[in-house]
Amino acid sequence: MKRFREMLGLKQEALAFELGDDWNQKKVSLLETKDIIDDKMLEQVAKVLKVPAEAIKNFDEEKAVNIISNVTFDNCQQPAVINYQPIFNPLDKMVELYEALLKSEREKIVLLERLLDKK
Repeated sequence: MKRFREMLGLKQEALAFELGDDWNQKKVSLLETKDIIDDKMLEQVAKVLKVPAEAIKNFDEEKAVNIISNVTFDNCQQPAVINYQPIFNPLDKMVELYEALLKSEREKIVLLERLLDKK
């Protein structure tokens, strides 16, 4: 679940907001650490992430990038087509993800340094 959220560029706070009023960042963090998530909760998270729950259950790093990029849905919100031969290099997408995460961490460091300078 965490990898899907990260690949989609969502922060835990944003996912918590989308899940509803009973959710917060800490609750999402705890959910992401669980080895087993009940089906109802998994369906709810999958709906927010706009990926099939089955994709989260059977997570595979390489296939996950393909599913997010290439799944189309019919009226029943079930996968109609899954292209396991992407037209892009999945490693390039992972590099983009990690670069975005690194940028976010650098921004956090700058903010923390500013806070320390004020004290």
